[in-house]
Amino acid sequence: MSREWEYETLRPPRGATQKEAEDPKEALNKLGADGWELVDTIDYADGGTKFLVLKRPVDR
Repeated sequence: MSREWEYETLRPPRGATQKEAEDPKEALNKLGADGWELVDTIDYADGGTKFLVLKRPVDR
């Protein structure tokens, strides 16, 4: 039996300069408590993280 997944993305909060990302730990802990697991990042071509990608099993 194959497992089905659902996915979520989180855009890391940016500081006023738009260059320094703020720590997303609080948001990640909330998502983790709901069963989400960080699996990948989508990065800008010139550096920095655009999205954090999370997944969790679909309950059936």
